[in-house]
Amino acid sequence: MTDLDPSLPEHLVRRDFLKKLAAASTAAWMNGEPRALWAKTGDKVTHPPAKADACILLWMAGGMAAPDTFDPKRYSPFEKGLEVKKMLSTFPAIDTAVDGLKICQGLENIAKVMDRGTLIRSAVQPDLGSILHSRHQYHWHTGYVPPQTVACPHIGSWMAKVLGPRNPVMPAFINIGQRLEGVGESEELKAFTTAGFFGSEFGPMNLPFPEDAAQSVKPPKGMDANRFANRDRLFRKLVDQSPQRDFMSDYQQQSMLRSMDNAYRLLSAKEREAFDITLEPAQSRKIYDTGRFGRGCLLARRLVEAGVRFVEVTTEYVPFFQWDTHKSGHETVDGLHKEIDAPIAQLVLDLEKKGLLDRTLIVIASEFSRDALIEGKPGSTASDQATFKVETISEAQHYGLHRHFTGGTSVAMFGGGVKKGHLYGETADERPLIATKNPVSVMDLHATIMTAMGISPKTEFDIEGRPFYVTEDGKGKAVAEIFA
Repeated sequence: MTDLDPSLPEHLVRRDFLKKLAAASTAAWMNGEPRALWAKTGDKVTHPPAKADACILLWMAGGMAAPDTFDPKRYSPFEKGLEVKKMLSTFPAIDTAVDGLKICQGLENIAKVMDRGTLIRSAVQPDLGSILHSRHQYHWHTGYVPPQTVACPHIGSWMAKVLGPRNPVMPAFINIGQRLEGVGESEELKAFTTAGFFGSEFGPMNLPFPEDAAQSVKPPKGMDANRFANRDRLFRKLVDQSPQRDFMSDYQQQSMLRSMDNAYRLLSAKEREAFDITLEPAQSRKIYDTGRFGRGCLLARRLVEAGVRFVEVTTEYVPFFQWDTHKSGHETVDGLHKEIDAPIAQLVLDLEKKGLLDRTLIVIASEFSRDALIEGKPGSTASDQATFKVETISEAQHYGLHRHFTGGTSVAMFGGGVKKGHLYGETADERPLIATKNPVSVMDLHATIMTAMGISPKTEFDIEGRPFYVTEDGKGKAVAEIFA
């Protein structure tokens, strides 16, 4: 692996990062078929019994501040002259359905369903030299620190490859809410929103706007079946004769064609109704209709009902937007509470009512947390990227948690075999708010998720003549204590 030079200015670090990712992506197209090593050697990996059949990742893109969501600390209300060093949480704590467990004001609906899940308060991340959202999101979604010499598959693509589809008509992996064109750092986002060396058929179906999802599984307006079939045939011919064909292995080309077969089959299937959230009763739509993320949660529920294996719903990463709170942190998070609270709670309740929660793993996570003073974690040499570097608060935009913090992060899980009403790990009550009990690395968190889905953390494939594992070097260990 070739790493980045943390001494470079941030824009040069990002440029270097992109160059190395582009090289890895090109290499992925040249790779032949990845082979499961047990198939090659006969030494089959023993997978754990699956506790869940489907997984929904609710991605709080941009750095969800744990002290303002799932891990409340000492509360300091806004007032001019407040010392920043005294600001830990900008929302007071509220009770939940679990005795003694508190989360932040603004998440009242989620508080009522905390007895259905497990809250991990001790997730930790490395600083990675430079604390860039794109690098940390790549690391979280693939389990590998970028850049790598190969294009690493997204966690959803691992599930699609190893487990296959739950319903052969439906895509195994669907990504909801993230635009990959026309937004900042779109190339970095594309780098991990991919199946990598597994091939196109295991990659995501991207639906940036859930309200438009139904249109994505219909032929273009005004195009009859014959014309559409002819267009499909000509496009396949174009793929086969493309100049890029010389740079694509036979496996990658066939994988692309198989992904087209899958898409074409869905267009005539009854299951495509799952993509149309307008078919949902009006009262249900109203609860979820808090914004694109809320509508995405509704779409995710419908898709899992129809047999999708893995769905990611994101609040969307755009620099300095949503959870990327470099200013006006409290005001922004207050709005985000309103956007995520009701839909997440309703998703849990709906799946429970339909008898699907026990076999569906819901994960709420982010690339890192936030702090008012510390960038990274104690002792970090990462550059401070906060917009405001003041000692006392003089205006409302100073009030909030503006710095990237990797020393202690919250992850909530529901269903999928996890304990109900359980708290795992803890962070310090006073700054630095680092994990002080049962720290959980990204590697071990991935191992936990994969174990719940019935995939061994040691699962490996032969890529370019060397093993590549679902958790780095196959060393991830599931947190057994969170399972019932």
